[in-house]
Amino acid sequence: MDESPLEQQQQQSQSHGQEKEIVVTEGSAFVHGEPPPPSQDVSVPPKVDSQVEVLDEKVSKQIIKEGHGSKPSKYSTCFLHYRAWTKHTQHKFEDTWQEQQPIELVLGKEKKEMIGLAIGVGSMKSGERALLHIGWELGYGKDGNFSFPNVPPMADLLYEVEVIGFDETKEGKARSDMTVEERIGAADRRKMDGNNLFKEDKLEEAMQQYEMAIAYMGDDFMFQLYGKYQDMALAVKNPCHLNMAACLIKLKRYDEAIGHCNIVLTEEEKNPKALFRRGKAKAELGQMDSAREDFRKAQKYSPDDNAIRRELRGIAEQEKAVYQKQKEMYKGIFGGGRDESGGGKAKSRCNWLIMLWQWLVSLFSRILGRNRVKAD
Repeated sequence: MDESPLEQQQQQSQSHGQEKEIVVTEGSAFVHGEPPPPSQDVSVPPKVDSQVEVLDEKVSKQIIKEGHGSKPSKYSTCFLHYRAWTKHTQHKFEDTWQEQQPIELVLGKEKKEMIGLAIGVGSMKSGERALLHIGWELGYGKDGNFSFPNVPPMADLLYEVEVIGFDETKEGKARSDMTVEERIGAADRRKMDGNNLFKEDKLEEAMQQYEMAIAYMGDDFMFQLYGKYQDMALAVKNPCHLNMAACLIKLKRYDEAIGHCNIVLTEEEKNPKALFRRGKAKAELGQMDSAREDFRKAQKYSPDDNAIRRELRGIAEQEKAVYQKQKEMYKGIFGGGRDESGGGKAKSRCNWLIMLWQWLVSLFSRILGRNRVKAD
């Protein structure tokens, strides 16, 4: 895990703590949450068979995935993703996963149209995913909403919600009211908690902590930082993205891992850990040429790293094995012995055609693979 920036951050925080504090406006963060199963059609509400729990006269819940730990209390700041549909027409009007922006919801201070959602979220644990059934009275009401999101009048709602995590009221402030140092410090604590969970191999729980930390470092927040404040924030934010990538690789979610590495590389194009982990994910996806390029760049910036050497050696050995297999195939095509019998000639001709076809398919696959790498 990337813990060294933490020690630097603690020293920097002490030195900067005596300086004038500044307050910045609120922004959203790039946070994924756990994606739905590949078979799920996200354009319509999920089919859930679990027991219906009545939370309020107008709110009920069905659990899709169990969470862990305690539930948030009043005034807790909750971070969540959701998809929302009108119940009767099943028109999807909002999807924070698609927008890659989680919602920050302070229980007890929610907007009027979010009251039903807040009741549901208040019953959920970190990591829990559920389907909420909400009556129109606790949603967008009698008149609906004709701007964004577009919700018709008196529409009962369905929310597929996942609670990423929450900050209890002891944090003292909403993100928008925090100073730069307070916000970075809160993110750093989440990162440390994530590192401890990672060491215990609790990957899903670790990712929730990293996502919570990243949620403090939203784009609007980062755009307002410069100089030492930007360096302090990146010293927390980028290791969280890299640790997310490490978790996702272990969970075989390689495309998402590449996405987190790309975020780091836009800020630090010479970051060897980002290049290494992106290369590892690409190798698992079969993108060998691109993976080798990332490993070579990583080795340039971290020449003594044995893990990088092992990955490059593994790619070389794999390519050597493919070459030997092709060499044997060509030998069978062009160097095979002669069979004087008619049946032997027919069999030899058939084998030759099969091997030629396999060679053409292999060649086509390699060309296609290179085109995909260029597209990346």
